[in-house]
Amino acid sequence: MNRLAKCLANYVPLTPLTFVKRASVVYSNRTSVVYEGVHFNWSQTYERCCRLAYSLRSLNVVKNDVVSILAPNIPALYEMHFAVPMAGAVINTMNTRLDAKNIATILRHSEAKVFFVDYEFVPIASQGLRLLMAEGVDHNSSTQQSMPTVIVIDDIENPTRVGLDNKLEYEQLIKDGDPQYKGEDVEDEWDAIALSYTSGTTSVPKGVVSSHRAAFLSTVSLIQGWGMSIEPVYLWSLPMFHCNGWTFTWGVAARGGTNVLIRHTTADEMYKSFLSYKVTHMCCAPVVLNILLEAKSHERREITSKVNILTGGATPPTGLLEKMEELGFHITHAYGLTEATGPALLCEWRAEWNQLPRNHQARLKVRQGVSILSLADVDIKDKKTMESVPHDGKTMGEIVLRGSSLMKGYLKNEEENAKAFQNGWFLTGDVGVIHPDGYVEIKDRSKDVIISGGENISSLEVESVLFKHHAVLEAAVVAMPHPRWGESPCAFVVLKDTETTTETELLAYCENNMPRFMVPKKVEFVKTLPKTTTGKVLKHELRKVATAF
Repeated sequence: MNRLAKCLANYVPLTPLTFVKRASVVYSNRTSVVYEGVHFNWSQTYERCCRLAYSLRSLNVVKNDVVSILAPNIPALYEMHFAVPMAGAVINTMNTRLDAKNIATILRHSEAKVFFVDYEFVPIASQGLRLLMAEGVDHNSSTQQSMPTVIVIDDIENPTRVGLDNKLEYEQLIKDGDPQYKGEDVEDEWDAIALSYTSGTTSVPKGVVSSHRAAFLSTVSLIQGWGMSIEPVYLWSLPMFHCNGWTFTWGVAARGGTNVLIRHTTADEMYKSFLSYKVTHMCCAPVVLNILLEAKSHERREITSKVNILTGGATPPTGLLEKMEELGFHITHAYGLTEATGPALLCEWRAEWNQLPRNHQARLKVRQGVSILSLADVDIKDKKTMESVPHDGKTMGEIVLRGSSLMKGYLKNEEENAKAFQNGWFLTGDVGVIHPDGYVEIKDRSKDVIISGGENISSLEVESVLFKHHAVLEAAVVAMPHPRWGESPCAFVVLKDTETTTETELLAYCENNMPRFMVPKKVEFVKTLPKTTTGKVLKHELRKVATAF
């Protein structure tokens, strides 16, 4: 049997590019993209991708060239998830909240050949380009740094002409492209499809390289694990720049769905979309759940059909999930990271859990769950011995992963690759437990575990208790120095607009709802918590403040 050979008929490299081609045939007249007054069907979306891929090749974009994009959730950004790899290039979607210095850093490190910029971000992108030009040659690179070709993405309905002096424009590239061009063949599924930079909240961002194989397998595993049926209506509340939209840029095409695009993730825009388009699915960080819950009366619309929400990026408190379910949303919790090409674990729901009380269901929903099908294995290991911890739901260790959906590695960073890949595992840096039923639950980032008098305290558990207090909108807990215990919990709390409470009252509430050693030694009330664009609290900034107390 080993002599049976692979051939063009029985072996085709895995790539999510096949999804859009199939959608153009199977779902040709089905609406693919809705953005304000713009509507495309799948036949039109595929043709636009072909045209753009052709134009990129005309600009001398070749295999493994990086194409960077700074844009919100607009049709152009969606199309480029297919058009850029169709041209043989690697897509790099930039965080729209980056400053000029980080933009320059990414352009330099990635050696981007082309840089697409939405008209709204022309000023900050121009600052980044000036910094890049001033920095000159990257002496750590094997090739000489050159300035990328800049292409402006103007408003598709009402062109502004902003930033177009001597610059190419996106829609003109579409117009000039050849609709018969079908893209470059993917010769090796291990080839890179995407370059995504980590948030860089504590250090220089790392460039995560994902393969066509990883993107394909993650996409298929996620639409299966989430139970996304054909022709979903998907609301883009999650930025596409975050892990390529958790692979749903490709996944919605695989299911022949409709992409409802909104430039700004506001309560008004989301509720209008629920009503106008009968949204069935959306992804978001827990911060967006709060936006929906705290919506003003004039922003709310009646939800007439179930909206399935996949949430991740930070662990949502059980109380938050209970409130969302009461509004008619169906929540599934996921866990992932850029290095895993999106979500790696899903809290798969079991039918027998439907008979449980709602508060018990909420406690089950906050668990990160079991591995998606593209992973070969997930485990919790003692970091010192690399031995598996007991499946008791109590013993903490580091979450480790193995599977074909993991990244190829960090670009030009062998030191970090060596730290991340050890003994056949990818080390996530997250601390968790495994329950007897095999479901994983995160307890903290390894750097966020508070060790007080020899006791390990999960900041997430303290935050979960605080959130259940009627006055608390958000809470973040970090370590602060303690003269006797070494360190102790310090809570930063955001109150609801209509509620008041005091530090004394909150501490008394904590003493009644958690072990004494876990009770914060201080509560600091703040107006907002510092966060990344994906809703993760920047705890290193809070630790700096707590150190001064």
